Amino acid sequence: MFGIKKFLFGEGPNENLPADVKAAVTTWIEGESAGLESSHFLTRYVVVDIASDGMNPESDHLTGIAATVMHQGIVSPQQSIYVDLTQSTADDAAVDRQLAAFLLFIGKSPLVSYHVAFVSTFLQQLLKKRLGIAFQPRWVDLAWLLPAMFSEKSHKPMPLDDWLTAFGLDVGEGRRSPSENNMLLARLLQMLVVRAHAKGVDNVDELIGESKASSLLRRTR
Repeated sequence: MFGIKKFLFGEGPNENLPADVKAAVTTWIEGESAGLESSHFLTRYVVVDIASDGMNPESDHLTGIAATVMHQGIVSPQQSIYVDLTQSTADDAAVDRQLAAFLLFIGKSPLVSYHVAFVSTFLQQLLKKRLGIAFQPRWVDLAWLLPAMFSEKSHKPMPLDDWLTAFGLDVGEGRRSPSENNMLLARLLQMLVVRAHAKGVDNVDELIGESKASSLLRRTR
């Protein structure tokens, strides 16, 4: 098992991390992944959104990370975490502790976002640079699943705000914070898993498979 985890998550935390951060990262690496066969109701999904100062993960930087739990169909702001990366990085240890807290919060739960490729690349680069880990969680991409599950609203991907409007959700005015965006994404996830169950897509593994199939189908059209 250790060999598999080493392959998935890298050699381990950076040696120069503070002892408490290194211990937290090691705990996360050694944690057991949740089963993919559980029903949506029993699965602890974690919705993740980010803020960045640009669109290029190679040259731009994350300014914030938000994560919110949906479990047993319930979304609660109290089951959320926010990592603020806008402050000075002079205190590297404080930044690393926030990132370690983020890892412990999400655990090995399946993660949900909108346009996963964008979100995951930023997170992978930051967590590799700061903590020394290869971040490879299981992702569910709402951008591809929504048209697959709600083709009566749109059979192709749309901007997030268009989906929110289609479901009668308030998009607000101006730019939303990652935490605000996360609550809206979680609301979409609540509706999506109900529809997925009705279509016979009953667990995380099947949902991830449907997401990949939808992405392939719509990219090749």
